[in-house]
Amino acid sequence: MTQQKQGGNIVAIIVMIFLFGMISFVTNLASPMGDILKFQFDVTEWMGTLGVLANFIAYAVMGYPAGNLLQKLGYKKTALIAIIIGFVGVGIQTLSGVAESFGVYLLGAFVAGFSMCLLNTVVNPMLNKLGGEGNSGNRLIQIGGSFNSLCGTAVIIITGLLIPEGIKNAQISNVFPLMYAALAIFAFAFVVILLSAIPETKREAQHVSTDSSKYSALSFRHFILGAVGIFVYVGVEVGIPNVLNKWLQNPNLDVLQLGGSGNAEAIAGSVTAAYWFLMLIGRLLGGVIGSKVSAKAMLGVASTIGLVLTLAAMFAPVNVLVNMPVFNNTQPFFGFAQVPVNAALLVLCGLCTSVMWGGIFNLAVEGLGKFTEKASGIFMVLVCGGGILPVLQNWIVDITNYNYLVSYWVIFAGLAYLLYYALIGCKNVNKNIPVN
Repeated sequence: MTQQKQGGNIVAIIVMIFLFGMISFVTNLASPMGDILKFQFDVTEWMGTLGVLANFIAYAVMGYPAGNLLQKLGYKKTALIAIIIGFVGVGIQTLSGVAESFGVYLLGAFVAGFSMCLLNTVVNPMLNKLGGEGNSGNRLIQIGGSFNSLCGTAVIIITGLLIPEGIKNAQISNVFPLMYAALAIFAFAFVVILLSAIPETKREAQHVSTDSSKYSALSFRHFILGAVGIFVYVGVEVGIPNVLNKWLQNPNLDVLQLGGSGNAEAIAGSVTAAYWFLMLIGRLLGGVIGSKVSAKAMLGVASTIGLVLTLAAMFAPVNVLVNMPVFNNTQPFFGFAQVPVNAALLVLCGLCTSVMWGGIFNLAVEGLGKFTEKASGIFMVLVCGGGILPVLQNWIVDITNYNYLVSYWVIFAGLAYLLYYALIGCKNVNKNIPVN
C-alpha cells in the first residue's frame, strides 16, 4: 500500500526535492548578487549584504505564522502559496535588473525570503509524508537535503562563470539565466503540485482548555540558549562563505594575484562553492554516524574544530598559497588555481557547520514534550541570524578599510558560543515543568 502511494506521487516527490534545492539556490544567489550590486550601484560592503539581510529577515516576520498557516491550510495549499510568492520574489529581482534599481532588488529579496520560509516549513514534512513516513520518509528528506547542498554549490559556481568581464563591470543582467531558470522551476512546480494528490494530516477538532498554562517553550533555559544558538549558527554558516567570496574577488586587493584578468570571479565562486560542497559531504557523513554519536558530542567537536580553523585562517600569512580545484572563465575550463591558505582553511569549516543545525535543534527541544511544535516555530523565526551576522561582518570590513579577515572574529565568537552551548548550555535545568 505504501509503495503504491509513493509510486503514485513520484512526480510530486521529484518536485519537492527540486523545491528543496530551490531553497538553497535562491538563498545562496543573494550573496553573489550583493557583490554585483556593490559595484553596479557603488555601495559599501555592508550595503551589498542587504539582499542577504532582506532574504533572512523575512524569516523573522513569517517564521511563526508559517507554522500556523500550514496547520490551517494543509501542505498542498501552503506549498502552492509558497511557490507563487517565490515566483513573484524572483520576478521582482529580475525586474530590478531592467529598472537598474537597488531598492527594487531588495524588495524582491524580501519577498523571496517569505517563500523560502514557507517552503522550509512545508518541504520537510511533505517529503516525509510522500515517502510513506518512517524510515522511507526520512530517506527522502536526506535526499532532499543533499540536493539542497548541491544547488547551493552550483549557484555560486555558475554565478562566477557568468561574470567574465570582472566584478567591477558586472550587471544584474549577467545572472538573468539563473533568474529565468528559477522562474521556470517555480512555474513547473506549481502545475505539478496543483495536479498532484498530496497526503494531508487529518485535522481533528480539539478541545481547547480554558486553563492557560503558565509554561511555554520559553520557560526552558536550554531551549532559549538553543534558539540563540540557531540564530548564531545560521549567521556563521552564511557569513563564512559570504565574506570569503567578496575577499577573493575584490579587484582592489587582488589576493589571487591575477592582475585583473577577469578570472577572479570564477575562481572565487569555485572556492566558495567548495565550502557548500563540503557541507554536503558533512551532512552525508553526519547521517551515517548520527545514530552512534550524541548530538552534544557532535556539536562540541564541530565547534572546536571550527574555532581552530577560523583562528588559523585569520592569522595565517596571506602570501602562503595552496592549490585548489576550480572552474575558470578561460581555458582550461576546469583545473587548479593557487589561493591563499586562509581561504582553504575557511572552506574546511563547511565540514563543521554541516552537522550543527541538527545537533542544536535536537539538544534544544529535548524534554520539551507538548511544547516542541511551538518551539519549532520560534526556531524558524531566529533563522534571521543568517542575514544579520553577515551584515555585521561586512560592516567591520568597511570600518577596517577592507580587512576581510578581521571580520571573522564575529565567526569566532559565534563558534565559541556554540561550544559553550554544547558543553554547558544544553543541559535541561527545568525538568520540573510538566510537558505532557
